[in-house]
Amino acid sequence: MKLWKSNSSILNQFRTVKKKLAIKKPVPFDGMQSFNKPGVYQVDELDGTPGDLAYQLIVSKNDDGELVQALVPSDSDDLQPEYLRKWDKRIHRFRAFENVQTGQRYRVKQYIEGFADRVKDNTNEDTINIGLITDTHDKDVDAIDFYGHNGLVHVREFDYLANTGMLDLKAHLGDWIDGSDAGFVSEQRLLGLRDAFEDINLPYINLKGNHDDNDKFDEHNERQVSFPDRLFENVMWPKMYRQPAIKYVTTKNGLGYYDKDNLRVIFINTSDVPYIVDENGVKKYDTKLALGVREDQIEELIEVLEKSSGYQILILGHANLINRKGNNALKYNGRTLHELLVAFNQREKGHLHATNVPGEFELHNSFDFSNVQDSRIFTYVCGHRHIEDSFKLNGIQYVLLNCSALMGKGYALTTAYNKKWDRKIDHPSEFAGYLLNVDLPHNEFQLFGYGAATYRKVFKI
Repeated sequence: MKLWKSNSSILNQFRTVKKKLAIKKPVPFDGMQSFNKPGVYQVDELDGTPGDLAYQLIVSKNDDGELVQALVPSDSDDLQPEYLRKWDKRIHRFRAFENVQTGQRYRVKQYIEGFADRVKDNTNEDTINIGLITDTHDKDVDAIDFYGHNGLVHVREFDYLANTGMLDLKAHLGDWIDGSDAGFVSEQRLLGLRDAFEDINLPYINLKGNHDDNDKFDEHNERQVSFPDRLFENVMWPKMYRQPAIKYVTTKNGLGYYDKDNLRVIFINTSDVPYIVDENGVKKYDTKLALGVREDQIEELIEVLEKSSGYQILILGHANLINRKGNNALKYNGRTLHELLVAFNQREKGHLHATNVPGEFELHNSFDFSNVQDSRIFTYVCGHRHIEDSFKLNGIQYVLLNCSALMGKGYALTTAYNKKWDRKIDHPSEFAGYLLNVDLPHNEFQLFGYGAATYRKVFKI
């Protein structure tokens, strides 16, 4: 008996060490790194080939003298490659294979489809699945350890999850771009991101983040505005609001909702900041810093909530309204908005009156939730902080999601949470994404993560 206990203890220690090593030393998506001399090799499922099929691996040098690997199906009559990749001297290894026709990294597709299978094994039928990605911080640079083109890549590859057919809704929670490129460049990046996220088969939500007005570029250029008024809104919202499944009061403030069975998903805009420019071309409010919500948006929210009888409500935003101590986490009106949500759950009637803020953020809203029945706000889900966190205050569960943007551990902006992941290009830790499963019959919701995200969390409604 003593020996059994000792062996069990050793086994548990081994599992703990193995788990820690899995986080500290992430494994790259691709094998076949050892084939770095020109030649033709036969590879198969033991080497991690696409679909576990047999391929010829042709290693050669291109016209620039760069080492290249090509995968050609073994049963092919010609030598046209199906997948290609190049040696990257910055990281001293080959990048992930990409499909010649689609640009897809097949190992990412396999990984996310495996994630979807894991979710299916841990969820019930007749539940609601919401795919979530946030803080991609895309920018126009070929970065291998921080923000860059990989932001757009992550948005495109997020569709592998959508293509499984298991999602009812998907949402990007904001900070699509880093906002540090010149205005015309960031606009083009936004257009590409919008088109990559757009979906004709699945309802989707495009939230605005605090970086999406390009103020980071302005900050380094004497704060001269690089985006005209409502550029993000005009790029991202018209198609979103035209979807039949997305309901709204108006299309101007970034608020709307989606209903599925007895679940109502309300999305809000925590970068609801006025565009005011002085005679020198400098904005009064830096959207990157001045997160807030204003009177018109809150009026719309009140109108939606007053007509929400019979719904359990999940709210999506870019930034958290309060922190775990209950203090304001937005610059303007975060705590006040939280109190409005609490008032809804308590069926109160009253008046919001915030005057200790700049005039543009003053609130004078009346509300009456006394006639609402069988409805409750159970959670608020957001990104923004580049960490994972969860806390419950006044009956509302706050859930913070990690950024999909690659954050290498050598950067000052990288959060301690992401440094622990030791995130690297072409590794599962490169990105982060989530599936939120809502099980109303069992009064619970689960959060599943892939990449640099927690495996699974379970919350009670």
